[in-house]
Amino acid sequence: MKNRIWYRGEPSELSQFYKSSSAGSRDTVNAARFWAAVPSDGLQIRKIHTGLPQMCVDKIAGIVADDMEPGQFGQEDEKTDGAAVQDDTGDRWLEIAEENDWKKLIRKTCTETDVTGDGAFKVSLDPDVSGLPIIEFYSGERVDYTRKRGRTTEIKFYSDQLLNGWNYRLEEVYGMGYVKYNLYDQSGKPANMDMFPELSDLNPTAWEGDFMLAVPLMFAESPRFPGRGKSLFDGKCDSYDAFDEDVSQWTDAFRAGRITKYIPEDLVPRDRNNGQLIPPNPFDNQFIAVGPNNKEGTASQIQVVQPTINSDSFQQKYSTDLDLCLQGVLSPSTLGIDVKKLDNAESQREKEKTTMYTRSQRIDVLEKVLPKLVDVVLKADDLNNERVPKDYECTITWGEYANPSFEAVVETIGKARQNNTMSIEAGVEEMWGDTRKKEWKSEEVARIKNEMGILPVQEPSVGNELNAGGGA
Repeated sequence: MKNRIWYRGEPSELSQFYKSSSAGSRDTVNAARFWAAVPSDGLQIRKIHTGLPQMCVDKIAGIVADDMEPGQFGQEDEKTDGAAVQDDTGDRWLEIAEENDWKKLIRKTCTETDVTGDGAFKVSLDPDVSGLPIIEFYSGERVDYTRKRGRTTEIKFYSDQLLNGWNYRLEEVYGMGYVKYNLYDQSGKPANMDMFPELSDLNPTAWEGDFMLAVPLMFAESPRFPGRGKSLFDGKCDSYDAFDEDVSQWTDAFRAGRITKYIPEDLVPRDRNNGQLIPPNPFDNQFIAVGPNNKEGTASQIQVVQPTINSDSFQQKYSTDLDLCLQGVLSPSTLGIDVKKLDNAESQREKEKTTMYTRSQRIDVLEKVLPKLVDVVLKADDLNNERVPKDYECTITWGEYANPSFEAVVETIGKARQNNTMSIEAGVEEMWGDTRKKEWKSEEVARIKNEMGILPVQEPSVGNELNAGGGA
């Protein structure tokens, strides 16, 4: 719940959560946090939330999901008349992926997993909704696992149901070759599902095959809760709290540092209706009334005072706490923050290394989990169409992130070719990569060699003449 509140980023929720969790508790650490602070009577504290946790999670999910390539299937049917006949697996998967909005689903998956620590994909069949398998992701707060010797044997999905005006909890148990359902009331006691017509279509299901229509996901394991995932916010909440305090204190200093006018009482504006002094407004005509100057030879004067705001100290504290919030997670330049004022392309790529590490860590996990999910989804489609489920091998790839510009690649490869440290074939492959087909790259190599005057020469067969003549 704490991670969810930090992600939502609503200041009132943060204040209520930390005040309620520290009230009447002996946890002095929690009570000393900025969001748990309670002002004195008659005073107010303006607490500003920067929204940095939500920006970090959304940015990571975006750079992981946006450049994800569609799944590729490498299996082929038996050859007929020397030609390979591809099956319709790829077309089936593209149709299912489009039905479930695949990229949006993966973006949501990355977001929920980073917030709650883990979660699981659930594959279900509902003819009333779609004729294709339905893929859903349940975050860690709505998922539980049954493990045996470190292996996941069951995944339990929870959802709240409002039945006859009462709140119930539906438990869907996905296991190897079966799905079953349980219903619990508000007190956690089992309830009879037959009493509710809304749940009449939820019947226990079994099938032949040792596979589960669910796939768990976690990017890192929690050091506090064994078997559960680690959230992106674990160990960062104190840094987020200090960062919000910096911005709030900085804003409060600027508000308190506005120009103040000390006006003698005889010069203070008065209400034209009753002649009373007009109280100052802190946002337009802030002033402080002082007694009239009765000294001989002097006149009442208005004094204008503006305190000095040490912006350099605030800036340094702001930058330090920002580094603590992003340390090990993201580079500041990924969020458009240029703290060091280094704008050249090379320095920007250097600052992106932390982001690339975080991205590659998630991609390494998704490269193993998503092919399993695709295999399970296609098997569910086989069951839906009364076919015998078979194994499917899928490969999902990602594009490059923060790669050098085309001009930089040309310059690097050109220098390598001039120093004779790279062949023509290697240069073409390095320059174009997966953006061109192999046939095109082979033709490009031949064109470059032809322009350079390098012509293919048939190798001479030395000694064949002697062998043809019977030898010497």
